[in-house]
Formats: sequence, C-alpha cells, structure tokens
Amino acid sequence: MYYGYDLLGYGLMILGTVVTLVAQFFVNSRYQQYSKKKNSKGLTGQEVARMTLDQNGLHDIYVTEVKGTLTDHYDPNRKVVRLSSDIFHGTSIVACSVAAHEVGHAIQDKEGYFFIKLRGFIFPLVSFASKFGYLAIMIGFLFRFLDLAWLGIALLLVILVFQLITLPVEFNASKRALNQLMNLKILDSNEIVDSRDMLKAAAMTYVAGLAATLLEILHFVLMIVGRDDRN
Repeated sequence: MYYGYDLLGYGLMILGTVVTLVAQFFVNSRYQQYSKKKNSKGLTGQEVARMTLDQNGLHDIYVTEVKGTLTDHYDPNRKVVRLSSDIFHGTSIVACSVAAHEVGHAIQDKEGYFFIKLRGFIFPLVSFASKFGYLAIMIGFLFRFLDLAWLGIALLLVILVFQLITLPVEFNASKRALNQLMNLKILDSNEIVDSRDMLKAAAMTYVAGLAATLLEILHFVLMIVGRDDRN
C-alpha cells in the first residue's frame, strides 16, 4: 500500500515541476514578445518609474539600476525602486509595464496596503522556514524521526501562506500599474492591452509557484504517511 503513496507523491512532484515550467515558458514568451514592441512615446522604464512616483507624491523614492534580468523590485526598507538594466534603459512595453508595477508596490507601501504589511510582518518567519523546513524533512526521513518531518511540513506551510499573501500584493500592484499607465497617458489604448497581457502572464508565475509548493507539501505528506504504514 505504501508504494502507492510513494508513486502518487512523486506524481505530484512531477506535476508541480510541469506547472512551474509551463508558467515560466508562458511569461518568457510574453516577455520576448513585448520586449520587441517600443512604446509610442519612447519613454524608458526609468522615466516611467520617475514620472509615476512623482505623480503620487513619492519624490523621496529613488530609481536605480540593478544587474541581472527580471531582478526588478521595490525595496521598502531603503525606499528604492530597483530596475534591471533592460527595464531601466529600455523603451519597450515590457519596460514600461515592469517599471509601473514596481512603483505600484511603492504606492502600496505609502498607503499602508494591508497585504504588503502582512507580508513584511511574516517575512522573518518565512526566511527561517525556508532554511530549516526542508532540512527538518530530510533529517526526519533519514533517521526515521517522522515527528521532525511533520515539523518540516509545518514550516513549509508557512512558506505556502506567504505565497498566498503575495498573490493579492502582486495582482494589486499590476492593477495600480495599469491605472497609472492609462491615467498619465504613458501608453495608448492598444499598448495598454499589451501591457495588461504582459502583467497577467507575470502574475501567473506566482500562482504557479503557489500550486507547486502545495503539490510539494502533499508529496512529503504522502511520503510520511507511507512510512507510517511500513511501521
């Protein structure tokens, strides 16, 4: 019977990997597609970010360049919007969309958006869970100390909750980005459609990540249940 648990568990792991790869392929294809389309006003990502920040009274937030691809993020501690080189200097639909999205997070921070505050509050616990959750599971399986493995599962559930909280944060930031791009007339109506498609694809990676973590947890649970059956 326990072999059935193992097979089902590994099947879930494979499914989680497939979901992640499909989502990554989807966002990469959209990224490549819209990175070739220039915005009609020739604005760079840095200019879009600066414009939207200033329009929302966030004059004290800097926009800086960071190395890497898709490394764009808003740093709430240092109050900095960091854009990757392609986004910072680029004039594509992608550059405008990503820049506006990161400013969306800055606006959330300014307004005290509930979910971004909650995410920041539990982040230290998530950092701990990421370091020790898998370790606890591995040691629990290796030495047949299944109570420790269950503790590892509990830590992975913390990561799952964090990913769940991240979903409204990301979707809301994209909604704010589109509103800014429309209200400030940074993009025309056709470009807005492209921007919405790009941001939706990016958001789906977070949904896929949540699904993959859930499937991974179920995989470990089935492994523990299978070992209980053996004893």
